[in-house]
Amino acid sequence: MTILAVDCMGGDHGPRVTLPACRRFLDAHPDARLLLVGQPEALASFSHPRAKVVPATEVVTMDDSVETAMRRKKDSSMRVAIRQVKDGEAQAAVSAGNTGALMALARYVLKTVDGIDRPAIASPLPNAKGKATTVLDLGANVDCTEQHLLQFAVMGSALVAAMTSEEQPTVGLLNIGEEIIKGNEVIKRAGELLRSAAAAGDLNFHGNVEGNDIFKGTTDIVVCDGFVGNVALKTSEGLASMIGGFLREEFSRNPLTKIAALAVYPVLASFKTRVDYRRYNGAALLGLRGLVFKSHGSADEFAFGQALGRAYDAARNNLLDRVQARIAHARPLLVGSAGDAQLEAITPE
Repeated sequence: MTILAVDCMGGDHGPRVTLPACRRFLDAHPDARLLLVGQPEALASFSHPRAKVVPATEVVTMDDSVETAMRRKKDSSMRVAIRQVKDGEAQAAVSAGNTGALMALARYVLKTVDGIDRPAIASPLPNAKGKATTVLDLGANVDCTEQHLLQFAVMGSALVAAMTSEEQPTVGLLNIGEEIIKGNEVIKRAGELLRSAAAAGDLNFHGNVEGNDIFKGTTDIVVCDGFVGNVALKTSEGLASMIGGFLREEFSRNPLTKIAALAVYPVLASFKTRVDYRRYNGAALLGLRGLVFKSHGSADEFAFGQALGRAYDAARNNLLDRVQARIAHARPLLVGSAGDAQLEAITPE
């Protein structure tokens, strides 16, 4: 059995979305079990032979600060779900809750793998090849050093290798141009490190890529800091919304426009489905000593189910072991830093 711990209270919708998604997931995966973490009264209506309620008295809201989640809500559904992974009760945890709180709690409870300073958020974005480009970091680390970008590349390679049939996925470093002389000093130094890692057999480094390469599918993985990555993520989500709005508008116009829209509707609908960010929901928090997946906070039933599926696939494909193995191989190049002083400052007593 593959066992997932689910923070049923997190996100914009809580049990109204998470519980139906859990039921559909269990029906589709007969070899899976779920630990439903949350306030018992909110989960009382759910019953399934392969589901168990794990009580938690508190909820981390989308507006809570990291300090509140860490110090004041020690029995939150988010924290208890992560604790199930720490205690070996579950192989992965899934939450749609507050991203900053989830990252901080996961790092505090699970700790990072040796050689990794900061965990990163990695998720696939749709590309023109009909596949997906995995991008990291997507918002956990706004300011990154060249060492962090190297660590992201190593972890991203392990993620893609575990989740696809590509054992040596290509890695691109997001830059303002393909030439090695382009970019700021951090990016230039990161490029040097990535080329050294490729020479040592730790990475399949393609070189610098630009923003449009994410959606072209030029490389399997694109590495960037969290500020840029989060902008790219929100852009891809906006694209799907724009296409949906375009289709609705065209069908509301005059009869001739409606006829023309009907003619191209199958193509547009197929494209809308391909770029629908809900299909790619479920970002991995890489670099931890346990598997944690972040669902979009506004996820609907379908999207949250996708996040459960990604966590299930990661656990089944031994993602954690594969990340640790790649990090161990690349450790001579992974020079540690002092860590995140802000997180240390709010560590619970």
